[in-house]
Amino acid sequence: MKNGSRLAALGGVVIAGALALSACGSDDNSSGDASSAPTGDIDCAKASVNAAGSSAQKNAIEEWTKIYAQKCAGANLNYNPSGSGAGIQAFTSGQVAFAGSDSALKPEETGPAKQRCQGNNALNLPMVVGPVAVVYNVQGVDGLKLSSETIASIFSGKIKTWNDPAIAKENAGAKLPSSPIKPIYRSDESGTTENFTNYLHTTAPKVWTWEKAKKWPNSTGQGAPKSDGVSSQVKSTAGAISYVELSYATNNKLQTAQVKNGAGEYTALSPESASKAVAGAQVVGTGNDVALKIDYTTKEAGAYPIVLVTYEIACEKGLPAEQSKFVKSFLTYTSSADGQKVLTGLGYAPVPDSVLTKVQASVKALS
Repeated sequence: MKNGSRLAALGGVVIAGALALSACGSDDNSSGDASSAPTGDIDCAKASVNAAGSSAQKNAIEEWTKIYAQKCAGANLNYNPSGSGAGIQAFTSGQVAFAGSDSALKPEETGPAKQRCQGNNALNLPMVVGPVAVVYNVQGVDGLKLSSETIASIFSGKIKTWNDPAIAKENAGAKLPSSPIKPIYRSDESGTTENFTNYLHTTAPKVWTWEKAKKWPNSTGQGAPKSDGVSSQVKSTAGAISYVELSYATNNKLQTAQVKNGAGEYTALSPESASKAVAGAQVVGTGNDVALKIDYTTKEAGAYPIVLVTYEIACEKGLPAEQSKFVKSFLTYTSSADGQKVLTGLGYAPVPDSVLTKVQASVKALS
């Protein structure tokens, strides 16, 4: 009964996952992105596995599962994009085989995760670079330029109109309206929020006085649930501004701002500019753990500074054999060169080779 209730909690997404993988094991070459994507040699595992977490990596996971299922008959991954906080809770409580998270495990989460892994380590495995776009909805204003101080002032409620002198100074010649700015934030716990608030606190501490947090720390603006909810709200609200992963900005055709980096450049967001920021990240994990520390103040030429790395949180050892084999097989594919090639077309950036080689070695050590 206990297992049944756990699966019931995942029910809606199990259905969604099953639909996404309805071609599982099919040999027909129907038209679709997955059928033409590179697969290389996948060491397939036959199992039905649940995973949950980061909505930032939802589009990547969906594409990967499509490709994996077409290659591997009998494979079924049901991913619930419930948000990073909920995903880690589902992982530590044993509801899912692995979790997606937009931040590495916190010290207070490491103990429960280790217990879930039968006393073995839970690894943070960077799998997707999800650039965080500052998205807005202002007609006639394209290529908006913003510094971290200005962004922090907007989201703390200090700057209230689009023609504020601080915005006008950074956007000479732009026809900025006098209409009010309508900030929108994630209402649920989110690794995207944690990365965005960490960026603001690191780069504009005099303006943004809140610490990094998965839960939005003030009451400025209006909340919307998950990345889909934020994107929809921005698209339908004139004067809105928010933060969301590039893939959602791209899919919803939202305007994205150029953000000033540590070198003083206003940089447009692209997979290439995001990868440049992650290439200089510091590995702070030990052993097979590949937790990263991102330098939001990077002075790398052409680097876009607001990036998040979404991790798969997986047991190094300790899962039931069938789940363990599937997780290792699936993550071997997603961390492969072919798996990473899929990301750019989805609005993500591939994990830089300097980090990816470490991830591949850690996945190989899973058992």
